[in-house]
Amino acid sequence: MSELLSKNKSGWENVDDETKTNIFNFADDYMSFLNISKTEREIVSNATLLAKEKGFKSLDEYSELHPGDKVYYVNRNKNLYLAIIGQDDIEAGLNIIGAHADSPRLDLKPNPLYQNGDFAYLNTHYYGGIKKYQWITIPLSIHGVIVKENGEKINVSIGESDNEPVFVITDLLPHLAKAQQQKKLSEAIEAEKLDVVVGNIPQKEDDSSDEKDKCPDKIKENIMKLLNKKYGITEEDFISSELEVVPAFKARTLGFDESLVAAYGQDDKVCVYSSLRAILNIENPKRTAICLFSDKEEIGSMGNTGMQSHVFDTFVSELLNKLRINRPNLLDKVFCNSKMLSADVDAGVDPLYQDVNDLGNAGFIGHGIAVNKYTGAGGKYDSSDANAEYIAFIRSIFNQNNIKYQLSELGKVDAGGGGTIAYILANKGVDVIDCGIPVLSMHSPYEVTSKFDIYEAYKAYQAFFNN
Repeated sequence: MSELLSKNKSGWENVDDETKTNIFNFADDYMSFLNISKTEREIVSNATLLAKEKGFKSLDEYSELHPGDKVYYVNRNKNLYLAIIGQDDIEAGLNIIGAHADSPRLDLKPNPLYQNGDFAYLNTHYYGGIKKYQWITIPLSIHGVIVKENGEKINVSIGESDNEPVFVITDLLPHLAKAQQQKKLSEAIEAEKLDVVVGNIPQKEDDSSDEKDKCPDKIKENIMKLLNKKYGITEEDFISSELEVVPAFKARTLGFDESLVAAYGQDDKVCVYSSLRAILNIENPKRTAICLFSDKEEIGSMGNTGMQSHVFDTFVSELLNKLRINRPNLLDKVFCNSKMLSADVDAGVDPLYQDVNDLGNAGFIGHGIAVNKYTGAGGKYDSSDANAEYIAFIRSIFNQNNIKYQLSELGKVDAGGGGTIAYILANKGVDVIDCGIPVLSMHSPYEVTSKFDIYEAYKAYQAFFNN
């Protein structure tokens, strides 16, 4: 009778020493990638370098494409599309894996630098769904770009090296926080108080200067002087910048048994890295394989770097053009014949908070990659709902390749919910299902994943591409 029942056990139970070494080595590479790839721009830059090392060339370098050709396309430094032309006619469809490169964070406002009392601050606007209280009193770093009026682009990354300063958002001491601690958790920290301390020393002024020429905000002036010396910028240059405040934590192995990874931004960089490694390690697939990293998923996938834009359509159209087969409506037909894994993370069951889960339909840490038939909220609103035939197809691939997987939902019905990019591709006619790694403390500054699940996801993505 037991053979008729499905079992969901820890994947570690059947791991031999050789496989464990492979899992740990893969996780080491993943953590190294995370430590230099905290923003979507850094993800795209570093992934492109790895792709070039594996023989991928810019789409612009090809006048004509043939089976086996490897191409990449970068959209505004925040999207990356990778493709390997398959042996089959592309009209029969694509095998697509899509992850998102953005993660919850704090963005600097257009005019961020100000002085209040004896401190200089950077004013922020949070990005994505965060618990605001988690972002105070932790070390922070600043990443991004500043583009000057003449077009000169300055890359910024400060707070990661031991010899660089970090930044912090302060909080009330408990001795004086009686009123604050009576508030709801969601209201205790106001969004407008998520401002980053950046300095305390006032600029020295010449005593002979006229009183009218003296700056009232001497600390702000001193910070601006330091930034001008380091980057050659003025305060006005902040207007044309994209600067992100992220945790300065390093990705680290977690646990006495070293089974887990603790790091910022694993939603969804864990799926980015595992799918990236999958496409880099395949050659001459039967069907054309595409791996894409989108932007803006955390805020609805809008904008010209979000999945809702038509840039991905343009990329696939260019593949058809350079294959010399494009014709009216072919793009629509290709999408309708395509299959996709929406590589996004799942809510792993936290035993300390398991009451929000339906444990018979939940993703467990260390039990393998999690497959979500649908996401959304409440009555499946705003979700893609994969059909039974496609789920059977994915099951077959995973079972034939000994992939450890589990079917899950994002918590109990009406407990909350969330979304991915799956519905956007489904709207084009693509068969798609969410398939990613379970995460603890999702959207926090320090998320937790299982090394076993990460490696199993890599194997699953590679098997999908090779199908």
